[in-house]
Amino acid sequence: MSLTIWCNSALSAPAEQLLVSGLAGNRLIFAQKRSASVLVAGPSDPGLEEADVVFGQPAAGDCLRLKRIKWVAVTSAGYGRYDTPEFLETFRARGSVFSTSSTVFAEPCAQHVLAMMLALGRQLLASHAEQLGGKRWQFFERRSTSVLLNGQTVLLLGYGTIARRLTELLAPFDVKLYAVRRKARSERGVHIISEDRVTSVLAEADHIVNLLPDNEASRNYVNARRLGACKPGTRFYNIGRGTTVDERALVQALESGRLGAAYLDVFAEEPLPPSNPLWTAPNCFITPHTAGGRSDQDVALVKHFLANLAAFEKDGVAMVDRVV
Repeated sequence: MSLTIWCNSALSAPAEQLLVSGLAGNRLIFAQKRSASVLVAGPSDPGLEEADVVFGQPAAGDCLRLKRIKWVAVTSAGYGRYDTPEFLETFRARGSVFSTSSTVFAEPCAQHVLAMMLALGRQLLASHAEQLGGKRWQFFERRSTSVLLNGQTVLLLGYGTIARRLTELLAPFDVKLYAVRRKARSERGVHIISEDRVTSVLAEADHIVNLLPDNEASRNYVNARRLGACKPGTRFYNIGRGTTVDERALVQALESGRLGAAYLDVFAEEPLPPSNPLWTAPNCFITPHTAGGRSDQDVALVKHFLANLAAFEKDGVAMVDRVV
């Protein structure tokens, strides 16, 4: 049976061509207004009324209202606007499918974190700052403060697709890995811990990687109390969502020296205002929500969708990144 597929993503020309050619007789409708950002929900669109399958960033309310929709495939790893009991329970009750594109972003996000861990450990950022500033030859200072990643302790806040890939990239360094998540099932090479053990592990961790999504339970999860439990010099990384961190408490932890450094890719307000104190906080390094970036993003998203579409048309069992 032919499906009607609605898309509101402003894809690159090669990606759009791949999507059109890969639908194998299914009908494709593009929204009247499309967005190039995977983070922005589109406005209501009349074409959505005809859709069996949705690919992009639809308004959550429209997906709940339109009972014809059999599957929503969002073009992002995070799905905060859909992560509500009303949305997920409604889809389960209908027998509808909801999936993300986490696999597309797992590799770039994991490499981004590893790159920053190594850059901080090898003093690359400090040396680059010296190149742009005083141009002093700080031979002894840089060598004596360079550290190895080998054997250090890493705490992952959240353990999804991105965390699993980061775990694989960290394997050659023989780090000790902890991860906190809601489901306490075991993972090879990773110590999965419950919420009540977070404070004790914070005191042990050399690196804390925040991968938490935005939801009611996660907002301000990284707060003054938890930052105060970190051992002095801990390095903190955030590629989850900015709302999961109390940014004022983070600035204070950097100013006091409790945190040795912070690498931040996401913020409560984006773009980050020039007046935000994180820009000038000591040992705070910022990238503009680019951890998931890859030059072939649109093509990768379409390939991921088409593979899932083939599985969906069969029986849905082999679908990747399925939430419901």
